[in-house]
Amino acid sequence: MSMDMTVPCDNGLINIRVGAIILKDGKFLMVGNNIRPEYLYSVGGRIKFGETAEEAVIREVYEETGVRMEVDRLGFINENYFYGDAEYNLGKLIYEISFFFYMKVPEDFEPECNSFTEDEHEEFLKWIAPDDPVKFYPEFFRTELLHPVNVVKHFLTDER
Repeated sequence: MSMDMTVPCDNGLINIRVGAIILKDGKFLMVGNNIRPEYLYSVGGRIKFGETAEEAVIREVYEETGVRMEVDRLGFINENYFYGDAEYNLGKLIYEISFFFYMKVPEDFEPECNSFTEDEHEEFLKWIAPDDPVKFYPEFFRTELLHPVNVVKHFLTDER
């Protein structure tokens, strides 16, 4: 189980990833990195071949926060078309399927980030409110996390 679920397809890539929804005191936890600190993204990452989506989100949360959490429920599925901006995928069309899970957050949750991006840039954690003007992915968190519901919602984002 060491290969990320990134598969070449025509001139682009297909990614299968997970994201964690970690809520506390009206805010949610996001990740940034020292290369693009103005842009935040959900705790999570690519599923590794042989993992289930739930196994992957538990692993990713542990890697990025140092805390092993349980999954509460699946909240969102997002299909996303965008162009890569990292060295290895620059300008390539990427089709990404993401599963976003609500996590069971312990009362004493104190995350500590010791993770790095795939191209070895240091990451950091940041609590944000839905109305925070900072840019983050996925954008639908801004409205959907104000009033969580107990159904799975599907979103399509297309930046082509």
